[in-house]
Amino acid sequence: MTKPWRPFTATCCSVEGQTVLGNLSRCRPTRSEFSKKVSEGSSFRRLSFSDLSSCPSIRINEEFSHSLGSGLYVFQLSELRAITQNFSSNFLLGEGGFGTVHKGYVDDKMRLGLKAQAVAVKLLDIEGLQGHREWLAEVIFLGQLRHQHLVKLIGYCCEEEERLLVYEFMPRGSLENHLFRRISISLPWATRLKIAIGAAKGLAFLHEAETPVIYRDFKASNVLLDSDFTAKLSDFGLAKMGPEGEDTHVTTRVMGTHGYAAPEYVMTGHLTTKSDVYSFGIVLLELLTGRRSMDKTKPKNQQNLVDWTKPYLTSSRKLRFIMDPKLGGQYSVKGAKEVAGLALRCVSSNPKDRPRMSAVVETLEGLQHLKDMAITSGVWPANQRSGRKGVSVKPSREIKASA
Repeated sequence: MTKPWRPFTATCCSVEGQTVLGNLSRCRPTRSEFSKKVSEGSSFRRLSFSDLSSCPSIRINEEFSHSLGSGLYVFQLSELRAITQNFSSNFLLGEGGFGTVHKGYVDDKMRLGLKAQAVAVKLLDIEGLQGHREWLAEVIFLGQLRHQHLVKLIGYCCEEEERLLVYEFMPRGSLENHLFRRISISLPWATRLKIAIGAAKGLAFLHEAETPVIYRDFKASNVLLDSDFTAKLSDFGLAKMGPEGEDTHVTTRVMGTHGYAAPEYVMTGHLTTKSDVYSFGIVLLELLTGRRSMDKTKPKNQQNLVDWTKPYLTSSRKLRFIMDPKLGGQYSVKGAKEVAGLALRCVSSNPKDRPRMSAVVETLEGLQHLKDMAITSGVWPANQRSGRKGVSVKPSREIKASA
């Protein structure tokens, strides 16, 4: 398997030597009730990213222990080898440019206060400073951020050259697998809405801090699902602190996944929370259509999901032609139209026209109880068969351009 190339930029700081995480304890609520909720509990301690980038593992463990407190467990490499049977392929959950993820089990005797549970152990493929800094970013962000729609980081391992992360295990895997794998059972409309709402709440939580956190790599494969399909954001290796003071954006090298990155970010390297909103809009389109953001196996005019869907998103009658056939008409006509309109606003070419994620949450939550199914309202032809033949799709390539 060819691993995507993932260039590194200063993941948590814009200038080498600056503090990686600003003090977010001053988070203030916005006008919406949801914003008030997501702002609660968002506080960071200051850690010097540049200091930690070249530190020996002993110093890193000491710094994390002092700065992050007792929120994370420090594991030994031998312990993680044991619980994954030496990172056996039989326990492999996935792999990519970051390395591999293996399933393991921890018991309550391993650490005081640690409950017995299944875990996911990420073994990072450290290639020089880049991989190490992405590992640092994950520990720093997820070590301090706690939210029901962010995957929980349980602990980490830092021994010599090895860098590992231990997360809660997400039994349903990724949204990507459920949408695009041929063997997967179709996600019902209500479940798709639930996933969209959960992912939106995760992004809103990150964005609502006084100094926002920009996720920067929102895509279907980074949305993980627990046993009841609650969505949680994973992989914070590319996360970045947003602009402060009078700054309107952060300028950085372009990173992320082709097909999900906002066009202004790709063109200029200017990064804002609205860059995440664009990526969220792409995933909404994937939830509607069951198609990938970029699909080279399709006819040329259908390969780019945004370009293909835009003419269909403003009319219920037109929209049915691009709805995921796996739904078989079992979706709310009004709900699908609202989601389509929301997606269209999220992928606007003008970042200022894109909604805030807190507004996205409120819109989606208002659609959960609609019962006007297309199959019974005449919008979906009764003789149209549900399901479709799967297609082989090449995985998205990581963006390699630099601003």
